[in-house]
Amino acid sequence: MTGTDRAAVVAGLGSWVPPTVVTNDDLARQLDTSDEWISSRTGIRRRHVIEPGGSTGDLAVEAGRRALKSAGEERADIVVVATSTPDRPCPATAPEVADRLGLGGVGAFDIAAVCTGFVYALGTAAGFIQAGFARSVLVIGADTFSTILNPADRTTRAIFGDGAGAVYLRAGEADEPGALNGLHLGSDGGQSDLIQVAAGGSRQRSTGLPAPAEAAYFTMEGRPVFGEAVRRMAASVTTTAEAAGWAVEDIDKVVLHQANARILAAVAERVGLPPERFPANIERVGNTVAASIPLVLADASADGELRPGQRVVLGGFGGGLTWGSVALEWPDITAV
Repeated sequence: MTGTDRAAVVAGLGSWVPPTVVTNDDLARQLDTSDEWISSRTGIRRRHVIEPGGSTGDLAVEAGRRALKSAGEERADIVVVATSTPDRPCPATAPEVADRLGLGGVGAFDIAAVCTGFVYALGTAAGFIQAGFARSVLVIGADTFSTILNPADRTTRAIFGDGAGAVYLRAGEADEPGALNGLHLGSDGGQSDLIQVAAGGSRQRSTGLPAPAEAAYFTMEGRPVFGEAVRRMAASVTTTAEAAGWAVEDIDKVVLHQANARILAAVAERVGLPPERFPANIERVGNTVAASIPLVLADASADGELRPGQRVVLGGFGGGLTWGSVALEWPDITAV
């Protein structure tokens, strides 16, 4: 993001998780698992899940409404929803979210990059603003992975939770607090099978054959994903810091996608920064996919861990494979 003084500036932050909580002990009553088994391997003790009949769009609307309130705004020129669990395969979820927020006929679309979706959406929104095509963009990360998990799979059910987080971006100056800087995105489609839902897409449907029941559920190859996540996020954080003109040691906070507590610790070690510079809420909400980064931002802002003026890098890794990060000086905003 160079060549112009115009920038996308974070001006509002909102978050929402559904009220229903599922603890590790709740899962242990249904599956062959325990609180100790889950927490020792993932760092997760609880997660939130939507009620029957609820949807990703419901969560996105609430997070979006809160981000608008945080920014003191009622309008946005564009709405971008990062999600891999849309309300329906067709159409996109974002237009309905925009309508429910009372934003009228604004441009609205989804981005699917799984756990990196929020970073990809930030980059896309920043491009609209920097090019002068929009003065404001509402970016929402929302997912309800509880709806695509195999009820009998103790591993995935332990990891994932539902939630939504949003930021309001406005046009501003590149040197002001909140301006997005140093964007880095990457992908490796040669390893797309590591994180997937095999059934439901054109590849499976075009066969004309019924899919096995298990193919409708999310699957992940844990061991290779762990290694790729650590390597890719660590490299991306370093690349983004350099693009922003920062030394790695100058980063005050690294807000990563909350995939697994062990992954967070391994990235911190690889980057060479102390663990206390990596805010985390995975213990309370689990892996919330595209909602993960904005939910951490909201929690860290609310409890004072994230303060105005700090140099912050946001980073994610997810299916695709995809990864990415972006830098900013944290602005003086209040999360709602």
